[in-house]
Amino acid sequence: MMRTWIRAGGATVAALLLAAPVSAQVVQSFQIGAGVFLPRGYDARAQGDVLVEDLNSFEPLLFFVKDFRSGEVFGEWNVAFGPHVEVGGGLSYLGRSVPSVYRNLINNDGTEITQDLRLRMAPATAVVRFLPFGRPGEIQPYVGMGVSLINWRYSESGDFVDTSDNSIFRDRFTASGHDVGGVLLGGVRAPIGGDIYSLTAEYRYLFGEGKTGGLDAGFLGDKIDLSGGMFRFGFMVRF
Repeated sequence: MMRTWIRAGGATVAALLLAAPVSAQVVQSFQIGAGVFLPRGYDARAQGDVLVEDLNSFEPLLFFVKDFRSGEVFGEWNVAFGPHVEVGGGLSYLGRSVPSVYRNLINNDGTEITQDLRLRMAPATAVVRFLPFGRPGEIQPYVGMGVSLINWRYSESGDFVDTSDNSIFRDRFTASGHDVGGVLLGGVRAPIGGDIYSLTAEYRYLFGEGKTGGLDAGFLGDKIDLSGGMFRFGFMVRF
């Protein structure tokens, strides 16, 4: 399903760019803003996801997937071809460190065996928006879709238990990559005293996953699910 959305989004963006008539009124805009990223929940994550495997292992870690909620900052450049179709490209950044401990094991002195789990993502996204009604200077709801190249990095660092002999060792395991995902979105724009400035509110859902390298790289899972929802609020300028 994710591959279908990626192909459809990429084909739609490309077709609109190629088919837009030269005589169409072209309006550009730029927006910046911030929001929050909500990772896909435990029950819906990809099979082999490293976070799920950490929670379900023979000696599980103790943390919550929802702890990876994080703030996001973004910037986006948009080009509108007429009043109802717009294409855009943008960059965003989000990241979060989550502390964890072993659920059933402690050190000989009674202290917790601690780790730090960190996920960082920097998606570069191309989208097409459909604005069914409303013009600049009016409230404009919209829906859209697109594709995203997700630059990501995941790491686990701290103290770990070798289950073969219960010895404790300190280490750091890191995986990173650039993977393509799909995007679905919907939102609304509200003008500020005219048609140049607007406030924006948008929800988008990102579909994506990366490969960690599995046991060969020191991880219990061979995938990292990068999917999740994004609530965004921004300020847009047209010119």
